[in-house]
Amino acid sequence: MNKKPHADHIYIEALLKNDSRVLSKLYEKFSHKIVAYVRKNNGNADDAQDIIQETLVTIYNQAKEKKFILTCPFDAYFYLLCKRRWLNELKKRGNNRVTILEDEASIKDEHEQQVEETEIFEQQSQLFESKFKELGVKCQELLKATFKIKSMEEVAEFLGVTYGYARKKKSQCMGKLTQLVKNSNEFQQLKGY
Repeated sequence: MNKKPHADHIYIEALLKNDSRVLSKLYEKFSHKIVAYVRKNNGNADDAQDIIQETLVTIYNQAKEKKFILTCPFDAYFYLLCKRRWLNELKKRGNNRVTILEDEASIKDEHEQQVEETEIFEQQSQLFESKFKELGVKCQELLKATFKIKSMEEVAEFLGVTYGYARKKKSQCMGKLTQLVKNSNEFQQLKGY
């Protein structure tokens, strides 16, 4: 089902185009709320800026790779993503004491669904990256080349190997990567979503 983009989708487009004017407006309009939340919950302004930056990178990656369309107000979507990211950071630090209890009833199901999709995308990306690093150097080089160069003939030429070898090796490396991902605990958890 194709949903109509929300008017705030301009912020997603600005991220993709690196439109500094709109991005400045985005920071001006939304960052103070995140900074206030993080400060009231065992963090400081630097922590908040890190959370904001990491969240924007995640949104950018999802928009670029998955053609993400924002169908709810950016404010609610962004705030909820940043809030969850901060709570996860506190868990990692072993600091579970959160001083603000928000009224989550005001967050619509649609906002929640978009946030969950973004979080799942990020978890999948992190899983892929961590398992990719477990591959041998040659597999990593070959796969990186195939991500950048679409033609296998050009990949083979770039790596100085035959076309047949490049194809066979790519298939083996992708199989190994797929096995690493599928055999991980994280994959089993993500499968539940």
